[in-house]
Amino acid sequence: MELSKFLLPEAIVADAKAGSKKRVLQDAAQLAGRVYGLPESKLLSALQARELLGPTGMGNGVAIPHARLPEIEHVCGVFVHLETPVDFNAVDRQPADLVFVLFAPESAVTDHLKSLARVSRTLRNEATCQKLRSTRDAAALYSILLENERSKAA
Repeated sequence: MELSKFLLPEAIVADAKAGSKKRVLQDAAQLAGRVYGLPESKLLSALQARELLGPTGMGNGVAIPHARLPEIEHVCGVFVHLETPVDFNAVDRQPADLVFVLFAPESAVTDHLKSLARVSRTLRNEATCQKLRSTRDAAALYSILLENERSKAA
């Protein structure tokens, strides 16, 4: 599944100022609510419940919080580049400054897993993460995230 299928340019935040994981999740739920027309309080509750199951910090400064909800019709995402890294309890104990938040329909297990895999592959790429960390512009962040899709299409 391609990132462009579930990430809109308006769902990108550059240099977010969130001092805690809780604040990152609140801000991501608020943004997803506004951009995708989803119920913010339910998004936040679902993210918080998922975090209780285990950490979503992937290591190397990356976190991928995610949740499934019955109110959602299709996978959607929010990308946040944090000004100051936040602890997401990653195995390598490194705080995350690149946070990709995913929401999926409760019934869409396959789409949820495919989107998680796509985000994970994208953010495991060291060169991509370096580029993301070096920019402070939301449009540039979006472009960097979609770079691999464009190169495959060409």
